[in-house]
Amino acid sequence: MPQYPPYERHVFICTNERPADNPRGSCKARGAEQVLQRFKDLVDQMKLKPKIRAQKCGCLDTCETGVSVVVYPEAVWYQRVAVADVDEIVQSHLVNGKPVERLRMHPMLPKDSGKVNPVGGA
Repeated sequence: MPQYPPYERHVFICTNERPADNPRGSCKARGAEQVLQRFKDLVDQMKLKPKIRAQKCGCLDTCETGVSVVVYPEAVWYQRVAVADVDEIVQSHLVNGKPVERLRMHPMLPKDSGKVNPVGGA
């Protein structure tokens, strides 16, 4: 029988697409699919499965700050994530438990976000 929750961290990368003339823009138009692929590649390469899962998701309703990424269970939201940022997020946040502050979106005060621990209880 599987253990639940099955992941220590679950990473959602918005890949929503809007029409090109939409004033809010969209994460897909800002490179979300490449960001998603880099997350998936690193999780595989670093053998972080099954502790961490990275996957696409629909609209996170933060289009103006896309590419948007959210990490649960801590509810840490990232904005304007580029492919070049993914390695840092994976190493600093997903592996070592330290969110990348320069990319954080703060829908709440930072102190209100959940506690962040290194993966595997290290």
